[in-house]
Amino acid sequence: MEEEKKKIRSFKDLDVFQNSYSAMLLVFKHILPKLPPEEKYDLRDQLQRSSKAVPRLIAEGHSKRHQKRGFQKYLDDALAESNETTVSLLQARDLYPQFVDVDICNELLFSYDVISRQTYNLSVAWTKFTEQRTLSANDNNPNQQPNHTTKNQKHNQQPNP
Repeated sequence: MEEEKKKIRSFKDLDVFQNSYSAMLLVFKHILPKLPPEEKYDLRDQLQRSSKAVPRLIAEGHSKRHQKRGFQKYLDDALAESNETTVSLLQARDLYPQFVDVDICNELLFSYDVISRQTYNLSVAWTKFTEQRTLSANDNNPNQQPNHTTKNQKHNQQPNP
């Protein structure tokens, strides 16, 4: 039985947005308050920034999906922030097991692994979709002249005076 595809009406309908937003809430509720005071301006700040950035970038990118590389750029940045969050969670778990709940850290690490894979897969799918849309638009444009110029002919052409 094939899974029924959901219609995406908003960035909030994207699974990767929902998952990254839920994970960010858990980071803020269960990890950040437990970090030691000496990490206030380093690990805590980094984890706050990167975990909040993932859903923000997905939302902003979705809003720019009609631009040539709009959505793609934001998905690339969201993947980078997700990976930064993963490293920060590893550091929190391994440097401060006496402060943070290791089990919650491990659950969040699993969640961010899923989020990173979802972001990457969405990026690949979006690239394919935009390429197909471009090809389809070119095929459906009767006014477009076919380009029969070879690569060598292009290099040998003289500029018009």
